[in-house]
Amino acid sequence: MAVSMRDLDPAFTGAGQKAGLEIWRIENFRPAPVPKSSYGNFFMGDSYVILKTTASKSGALRHDIHYWLGKDTSQDEAGTAAVKTVELDAALGGRAVQYREVQGHETAKFLSNFKPCIIPQEGGVASGFKRAEAEEHKTRLFVCKGKHVVHVKEVPFARSSLSHDDIFILDTQSKIFQFNGSNSSIQERAKALEVLQYIKDTYHDGKCEIASIEDGKLMADAESGEFWGLFGGFAPLPRKTATNEDKCFDSYPTKLLCVEKGKAEPVEADSLMRDLLDTNKCYLLDCGLEMFVWMGRNTSLDERRSASGAAEELVRGPDRSKCHIIRVIEGFETVMFRSKFDSWPQTTDVAVSEDGRGKVAALLKRQGVDVKGLLKADPVKEEPQPYIDCTGNLQVWRVNGQEKILLPPSDQSKFYSGDCYIFHYSYPGEDKEEHLIGTWFGKQSVEEERASAISLASKVVESLKFLAAQARIYEGSEPIQFYSIFQSIIVLKGGLSDGYKNYVAEKQVPDETYQEDGVALFRVQGTGPDNMQAIQVDAPNLQSKTQKENVESEQFWDLLGGKSEYPSQKIVRSAESDPRLFSCTFSNGNLKVVEIYNFTQDDLMTEDIFILDCHSDIFVWVGQQVNSKDRMHALTIGEKFIEHDFLMEKLSREASIYIVMEGSEPPFFTRFFSWDSAKSSMHGNSFQRKLTILKNGGTPTLNKPKRRAPVSYGGRSSVPEKSQRSRSMSFSPDRVRVRGRSPAFNALAATFENANARNLSTPPPMVRKLYPKSVTPDSSKLASKSSAIASLTAGFEKPGPARESNIPRSPKMNSGAPKPKPETNNKENSMTTRLETLTIEEDVKEGEAEDEGLPVYPYEHLKTTSSDPITDIDVTKREIYLSSEEFRENFGMAKDAFYKLPKWKQNKLKMALYLF
Repeated sequence: MAVSMRDLDPAFTGAGQKAGLEIWRIENFRPAPVPKSSYGNFFMGDSYVILKTTASKSGALRHDIHYWLGKDTSQDEAGTAAVKTVELDAALGGRAVQYREVQGHETAKFLSNFKPCIIPQEGGVASGFKRAEAEEHKTRLFVCKGKHVVHVKEVPFARSSLSHDDIFILDTQSKIFQFNGSNSSIQERAKALEVLQYIKDTYHDGKCEIASIEDGKLMADAESGEFWGLFGGFAPLPRKTATNEDKCFDSYPTKLLCVEKGKAEPVEADSLMRDLLDTNKCYLLDCGLEMFVWMGRNTSLDERRSASGAAEELVRGPDRSKCHIIRVIEGFETVMFRSKFDSWPQTTDVAVSEDGRGKVAALLKRQGVDVKGLLKADPVKEEPQPYIDCTGNLQVWRVNGQEKILLPPSDQSKFYSGDCYIFHYSYPGEDKEEHLIGTWFGKQSVEEERASAISLASKVVESLKFLAAQARIYEGSEPIQFYSIFQSIIVLKGGLSDGYKNYVAEKQVPDETYQEDGVALFRVQGTGPDNMQAIQVDAPNLQSKTQKENVESEQFWDLLGGKSEYPSQKIVRSAESDPRLFSCTFSNGNLKVVEIYNFTQDDLMTEDIFILDCHSDIFVWVGQQVNSKDRMHALTIGEKFIEHDFLMEKLSREASIYIVMEGSEPPFFTRFFSWDSAKSSMHGNSFQRKLTILKNGGTPTLNKPKRRAPVSYGGRSSVPEKSQRSRSMSFSPDRVRVRGRSPAFNALAATFENANARNLSTPPPMVRKLYPKSVTPDSSKLASKSSAIASLTAGFEKPGPARESNIPRSPKMNSGAPKPKPETNNKENSMTTRLETLTIEEDVKEGEAEDEGLPVYPYEHLKTTSSDPITDIDVTKREIYLSSEEFRENFGMAKDAFYKLPKWKQNKLKMALYLF
C-alpha cells in the first residue's frame, strides 16, 4: 500500500509510539485529541477514535484501533470516524486490528480498557446537542449486564424497568442501592459492585451510603423497605418481554463477499478456504454478530475505505444493531477470523515486509517526530527467573504400577526415561509453607503408569487439603521451576518399573535400561549452573577422546554430520509469550473458554475456573467455591485447552500444566498480577467478598484466620504433631533434603559464577561429589551404583579449594569419619557472617548457647541413624556434643549463630543432619 503525507492526518502525528491509550473525538469531520483527564467520558452525540498500544515482551508494539459511535451521532460523523480509523492504521504501518463499537453493544476488548465501565453522557459537539451543565443530583436507574465486563445502560426510573434477570443500580443523592435480580449470577452481582463503587467515587466523591437489595426479600429489612419506597411501594415485577436485542444469530449462515468498486458481491464456494482470499482485493465475512473486513496487502487506501463503507451499509438497520465490524489486514488476521474458515494453513506465503512502516517512519522523521515505535525492535532476551524459593525440602517417588517407591536423596536427581516420577517440594512462602506436587513422565513411559502417577499425586494433594499446587511435566519440556528445585538432573535410558519391563517384553524390543557395568555416553546441556542436564544417548563403539573448541578433529565433525556454524555465546532464552487469561466452562466433556482482556486479580472469580496461557506453561486456577466435581477435572481442562489450541498458536501437547488452588497461589503464578494475598484468602462468594471490601473502604477483611497447610512456616515448628501426620507425609530421614545446588554439577557451576558477585538470596554452590569414588562405611551401599557414573562426575569437577556454604549439608553427603575443616581466610569468614545476618529475619531467642564442660563426640556417633550411637546424652540437643570445628563444617555456621535462629529453624536444620 502506497503511503503519502496526504494520507496522514496531522492529528495522528506521533501516535502509537508508546504503550497506553490515545483518544480523538470527531469535530467538524476532523479528529481532535481528547485530554487524558477526560478518558472514559463518552458523549452520546459524538464519535471517537481510540488507539490502544501494547508493548509485548519481545519489544514490539502492537496496535488495536476502535471507533466508538454514540447512539445520537450523525451518519457523517460515524463515517468520518470509520475513514479516519483506516488512515490511522496506515500511519501505523498497516497492521492494526480495527473494531467498530456501537454504544450499548461494545466489545469486551474495548470495555476492558475502561474498567469497570463507561457511562455515556447526553450531549455532543457537532450533532446539535449541548453538554449537560453541572446541576443538582438527579436520581438515576442503571441496568448492569455482564459476567466479566459490564455493559451499563441508563433506564427510566420506574418499577417497570426492573426485572428478575438483571442487576440494577439506583443512584440517589444520599444512598446508592444495588438490586440483585433473583435470576442473576453471583459473578454478575460481584461485577456490578465495581460499577457501584465507580458511581460512588465519580458522582459522590466517595461519600455516600450503599445498600444491597435482594430480589424476593420484600420488606424483610429497613433498606429493602427504603428501596421499594422510592418506587411507591412493593409490587410484583413484570415478566421480561422479548425484544430485537434478544434475537439470536447462532444459526446465521456465514457468507463471504468480495468488494469491487464499492459493491459487495457473494463469493460462491462449497467451503471457506484461505485460498479464496486474493491479496489484491478486499472481502467481507458476514457472520451475523460479527462482520469482518479482510484487506489484502496489495490493496490501496481508497479500496480499504470503500470496503469499510460497504460493511457499514450491510449492518445498518435495527436488526443488526449488535453487529461488530472488525477489520483485519492480510498476514495479521485474528484468531476469531481464522477460526471461521474450514481450512486455514498454519503458515502462509504472505510477504510481510517492513517497507510500509519504514516509509511512514521516514515521512514522520522529516517532521521531527520520534519514530522509535514504528521501527522493528530487536527481541528482548532475558534470563528466565524461577520465582520459587530454592531452599525447601524435597521428596521423590518412582511409580511402579499402582504404587510409589520413595527414592533416597542420592537418587532424587536421577530419572529413567521409561519411568514416571512424583515429587513433593515444600518451601517457605509469604506466611506459611507452600507445596508443589509434580509428576514427571519419561518419553518411554507407558500410559498406564502415567495415569497411575496422576492418581497417586492427586491423593497427595488431597492429603494436603487441596492446598498444594500441582504440576504435570514431560521429559524434554521441563519448566524452569523444575530445574530450580532439582538444580540438575541425569536422565538414563530405559526404566526400572514393572510397566516398562512389561512393555519391553510384549513388544519384544531391546531393553536399553542403563547398566552399571556397561558403557554409557551422556550429552551434557544447559544454559547455566541452575539447569544442567546429563542425558544418556546412544554410545558409539569408539574410544573417547577429548576435543577442544577450534582444534577439533575431522572425525569429530564427521560424526556430527559435518562442520557448520553454531552459537558460541551462552544461550539466553527469549522473553516468554505475553500471558492471556480465559474463563472456562466444562460440561459433558466439552470445554468453552472466554478471553479476559487487560486482566487483573479481581477478574479471578472464586466460583469459576480460569486458564492462564503462557504458551510454554499452562496454569489452571481453581476457585474455592468451585464444586468438587469440576475441581477434579482441573487437569482434564488444561489438557483440553492444549488439545483444542483455541489461540491457534501451535501449543505443544507436552506443555507443562500447573493446577493452582485459590488461596495457595505460588509466586510463579502471582507474578503475572498485582497480587494481594489477603483477597485470595477471604471467605464467602465473589459478591460477598467485594461487598465486604466496599463497606470497609477498600480493605479486605478476613472472616477468620488464614488457612494453614499441615506443615506450616513462619514462627511455628515445621514438623506436625503425630496426630496431624498423614500417611503420605512420613517424616523419615529420607524426606528432608535441605536445598542447595546438586553436588554433581557444583564444580561446573563454579566455572559460570563469580563468588564475589553472587546474589545473596541464592545459596553458594557446594563443591562435592554426588557419586564419590571412594567407599566409606556410610556410602558403601551406594558405591556400586555410583561407580559407573563417577567418570561422568569427575569430568565436571575442577581442582580448587572447597567453598564454604552458609546452609546445612545434605545428609547424603556426610562421610564416614569427621573431615578436617579446610582453612578459610578472614574475607570468607566475613562473607559468611554477613550471609548469616541477612538470613535471620525473626526474633532472636536468647539464652541458648553451648554448654561448657560437656564431652565432645564425632558426628557419626551422634546421628540418629548411627550404627554405633553414643548413650547417656541429651537426645534433644545432640548438636551440643559436636566440636566447634565439626559443628561449623556440618551446619555451615558457628554455634552462637545457630542458637540465634528461631527454634523451628534449628529443628529443621537438625532434621536434615539426622540430629533430631
